[in-house]
Amino acid sequence: MQKIRMGIIGAGGIAQDRHIPSYQLISDKVLIEAVCDVNLDTAKTAAKKFGIPKVYSDYRDLFSEVDAVTICTPNKFHAEITIAALEAGVHVLCEKPMAMSTDECMAMIESANESGKVLSIGYHYRFMKESQAAKRVILEQEIGEPIVARAQALRRRKVPGWGVFTNKELQGGGSLIDWGCHFLDLSLWLLGNPKPVQVMGKAYNHLSKMPDQVNQWGSFNHETFDVDDHVTAYITFENGASMLFETSWAANIKDDVENVSISGLQGGIDLFPFELNQAKHGMLLNSQPNWIPGEDNPGLVQVRNFVDACLGNDELIVKPEEALQVSQIIDAIYRSSETGQSIKIKNREDFV
Repeated sequence: MQKIRMGIIGAGGIAQDRHIPSYQLISDKVLIEAVCDVNLDTAKTAAKKFGIPKVYSDYRDLFSEVDAVTICTPNKFHAEITIAALEAGVHVLCEKPMAMSTDECMAMIESANESGKVLSIGYHYRFMKESQAAKRVILEQEIGEPIVARAQALRRRKVPGWGVFTNKELQGGGSLIDWGCHFLDLSLWLLGNPKPVQVMGKAYNHLSKMPDQVNQWGSFNHETFDVDDHVTAYITFENGASMLFETSWAANIKDDVENVSISGLQGGIDLFPFELNQAKHGMLLNSQPNWIPGEDNPGLVQVRNFVDACLGNDELIVKPEEALQVSQIIDAIYRSSETGQSIKIKNREDFV
């Protein structure tokens, strides 16, 4: 059986915690041939830990050795490396978010189309069992036409105090672009990826700029903190649907919250935990599954889908045009917050 020769670009936490172990679970389909990091010691450490034969510090040097790459670098480099890989004839799985801007996302899609190679983005929340079950239920018309989504990704005082998460130059933003993007993507996918037409948003970082932080996830410099730690938005779509969205690294709430709720004309779905809420037989019925099939490791399902797509045996679950929508909305939320005005989206490439 043909195996995909895989290269890992960016050998830090997400590569070692999720992608490399997941690829090694499908070793019948993929062989990790090389790992690359600008910090050569980091690459060598990952290579030794996982038994990867080749190590590089310049991503351009590994393209001739592989059929596909997984990009796990800071967001600033997603577009540059993706386009270079595609132009070299290499398939790409790029970590989320797709890029730093809508323009960069469009350039990535153009390169993918010209090269004919597979491009997918690491929105692994779609691959969770609950998410897959919700998609099946919606496609079976169990809730009717979806009209309102509510998405919340809230952590209580958990600003990540390690890595580059609070570096605006390298990441482009904070809680929205790092974590909230997953819930935007999942909500859009469950709604059927309708075209966004108007966005009203507000980004905050007042809390994390205060001295004497009480923070569960390490320390950070409150004086230089310049990314968002709390974001709210209201998004409307061309088909009449709408979304209420909120994400935070540092909310003053009782407990962390991860949920997507979809309300349709005939019923609704809540995820995490999964619940189907319907009005049937003259009653209000709330149904919870006794068992949901599928893998408990969404990272494994994600890389399997990507590898199978590269082999021509499956359709991508996360398509780049859909990931573009997420970045488009992120851009609009930030711009709305900066201007204090709602942002109308006419086309993929422009805001008015």
